[in-house]
Amino acid sequence: MPASLDVTTRNGLPRSADAVVVGGGTIGAWTAWFLREAGMERVVLVEAETLGKGASSRAAGMVRAQGGTETAVRLGIFSRDFYRDQAERLGIDSGFVAHGYYMPCFSEPEVQQARQRIAMQQALGLDVRWVDAEGVDTANPAMAPRQTLGASYAPGDGYIDAARNVLAYTVALFGAGVVVAERTRFTGLRYAAGRVVGVRTDVGEIATDRVVLTGGPTLAAVGRATGCRIPTGGARHQVVVTQPHPDLAPHQLPMVFDVPSGIYWRPEEGGVMWGMSNPEEVTGEAVEFDWAYHARMRRRMVSLLPVTKTLGLRRVWAATIDFTPDHLPILGPVIGRDGPVAGTVVAAAGGHGMMWGPGVARTAADLTLHGRSDLVDTSDLGLDRFDELGRSRLAPDPIALPFPEVAASPG
Repeated sequence: MPASLDVTTRNGLPRSADAVVVGGGTIGAWTAWFLREAGMERVVLVEAETLGKGASSRAAGMVRAQGGTETAVRLGIFSRDFYRDQAERLGIDSGFVAHGYYMPCFSEPEVQQARQRIAMQQALGLDVRWVDAEGVDTANPAMAPRQTLGASYAPGDGYIDAARNVLAYTVALFGAGVVVAERTRFTGLRYAAGRVVGVRTDVGEIATDRVVLTGGPTLAAVGRATGCRIPTGGARHQVVVTQPHPDLAPHQLPMVFDVPSGIYWRPEEGGVMWGMSNPEEVTGEAVEFDWAYHARMRRRMVSLLPVTKTLGLRRVWAATIDFTPDHLPILGPVIGRDGPVAGTVVAAAGGHGMMWGPGVARTAADLTLHGRSDLVDTSDLGLDRFDELGRSRLAPDPIALPFPEVAASPG
């Protein structure tokens, strides 16, 4: 702990800080680390449970820069490169593997959309290309042949290990001197003259004029504690890992995202890891595995990857992950009764916490330090883009998991 940090008599919580970050998931943790890396002396991270306890430790780890909007691509490129270069930068890493990612097309409209998307992505510097149907079949020998009309492909996209990511940011936080207050529940903010002056917790208050609010699926509740409506929600996401099979060897099983069904897959433990979300189910906390929905999606999976028909499952799990109604990040100030609250930043990844996490975190740190970021233009990414029902004025990112379009009860 930096010597300049005063502490209370309860739980060792600092009395004051240059910045407080709420939430110890991927976004909150990397935000705190970026703030320290930028030279901020006294950074405190407040986490209600323990680091990585929520969705961060249950993710499938997919990392792609093939987003459907400029914001998505910029966040994806930064995050992918951050994971790739971690070992050199930190001495520890999240286990990133550059494996190549295909996004196949099954209709002519999808082909046209993909070609337009590729042009946009290439203009932003992404190494991405169109692969014709024959090329897709050749590169994906385990896939059923002659099903696609081609695919976009980014060779640098890949995946990380979720548990290792939690380990990496834990080591990075403590190595950087961030004060981590676990099992410390955030209960609200203190304001004065239109700006934040303190963070309230269940074990004491921290005086500060800079706060970043994160929280993944619980971010709406974090917002309610401040009197701010944040239209994020939680949705069940399910992942399975099959038994191993020679046809699923990593060298012949690239990553694939079947956008129409919302199914993605990658190699894992000699088998295939694949995930899915049901946009029709009620939003909220859900960690029970839905076998009926798995059976429904398995039919689509078998049609695309026939070898999975005969394979049992080694592991299955469900996690509640966050989403925003437009599948885009939230990056902007808390909005109180009298308007934006100076010194605050709300940061959410819109269901892409692992994929965009470092990029969203770096942007949140930039906003905290400078009020702007050179990574993405955040002028349209704040809470003011949502109406009173949580509907966004922005067009949604078209390359996203099939989450509900409206978050449950933003108030």
